[in-house]
Amino acid sequence: MKKMSWFNLTSLTLGFAFLYIPMIILVIFSFNGGRNVAIWGGFSTKWYGELFHDEKFLDAAWVTLRVAFATATLSTVLGTITAYVLVRGGKFYGRTLFSGMTYAPLVMPDVILGLSLLLLFKAMFNQMGMLTIVLAHTTFAMCYVSVVVSSRLLTFDQSLEEAASDLGASAFDTFINVTLPNIAPAVISGWLLAFTLSLDDLVIASFTTGPGATTLPIEIFSEVRRGVKPQINALSTIMIAIVTVGVLIFSFSSKRRTLKRIADEQQAN
Repeated sequence: MKKMSWFNLTSLTLGFAFLYIPMIILVIFSFNGGRNVAIWGGFSTKWYGELFHDEKFLDAAWVTLRVAFATATLSTVLGTITAYVLVRGGKFYGRTLFSGMTYAPLVMPDVILGLSLLLLFKAMFNQMGMLTIVLAHTTFAMCYVSVVVSSRLLTFDQSLEEAASDLGASAFDTFINVTLPNIAPAVISGWLLAFTLSLDDLVIASFTTGPGATTLPIEIFSEVRRGVKPQINALSTIMIAIVTVGVLIFSFSSKRRTLKRIADEQQAN
């Protein structure tokens, strides 16, 4: 195995340090006993206790989780269908326009996207709320899902689909029983990516929210403008822990499926 050069190792170390040292500091100061978040006042877990008694944060967290789950599910369905049409659909009238509209939200500024959706929803709905946030998040999250799934479809062996068709399977049965199980890791990755994007979004949600639909990023931002509360550090630590556990579970399960597939292929040969 080729060893990494000192330049690559240094660059990798600095990159990870830039990304993760602020998170580590945040986690450490979530156990700060003092009210001043910038000065260490001794180890304590009291802010976690106060966090679970803060109704505003709890309500915002519940709204955010529901929005993120609905967005991830809807984005995964639409993004997977979009990717399948673009990769397997061949040439059809309007394909270039369809492809451009699919990937446009990836490069469009969040402010422009949020403002345009605000004007659209104002014309469509009498009152905006959780539904409009889900629709807005789905608009850009499904684009990321389609990119992830498309990359897997491009490397997927189409002879398996052709064999299923030759054996009499319909297009729908082929997709459900052959294509979908093989692209499942990409679909799950797309779902997790869409969930994270929805969980993290502030700009678009602030344009499309309504009464009773305050998400956690909006609530945190409004509180930070008045000063960082220790509960925010505790809440951020919990979110980091949830995301980390989810990524680890998916990584281990994906690795097990890969090893199992390799073992099955070796047995077949």
